[in-house]
Amino acid sequence: MTGHTLFDTAIGECGLAWGPRGITAVRLPGPMRFQPAPAEPPPAVRAAITRVQALLSGVKDDLADIELDPTGVPEFNLRVYAVTRAIPPGEVLTYGAVAQRIGAPGSAQAVGRALGRNPYPIIVPCHRVMGADGRMVGFSAPGGTTTKLRMLAIEGAADPNGQEALF
Repeated sequence: MTGHTLFDTAIGECGLAWGPRGITAVRLPGPMRFQPAPAEPPPAVRAAITRVQALLSGVKDDLADIELDPTGVPEFNLRVYAVTRAIPPGEVLTYGAVAQRIGAPGSAQAVGRALGRNPYPIIVPCHRVMGADGRMVGFSAPGGTTTKLRMLAIEGAADPNGQEALF
């Protein structure tokens, strides 16, 4: 079964699409286009929506066990997404640190490009990845870095150097 649905969150209306292999896309507030038709979400998708809503309301949940459909996603990006999914709520890494963890030191820009193409924001928490020295750079979702900052504030994120909350 495939489909998509829209749902309210603390940051605005989000969308989620699914297929037989798992979640295929997540959309943050803003203009949304989905390929599958609107449908009633199956139980696993309803559970994922409830958890996304809770996370965006401040509940600590890494969402790491939500099934994603990796069809068409390049292998490099999948490696980046695996590391990014392991960043706990309220914590951040730099693009360079993600590059190190996937065994590709010096590829921070490629990590940034992969996260810019992330089809599953929130579930693959690309908002938890920062520029060097904690700089707020790049966020391709609607609202850009303002949305990124808002999501990090909800999570009470600390900077990459272990300082107190960023916000």
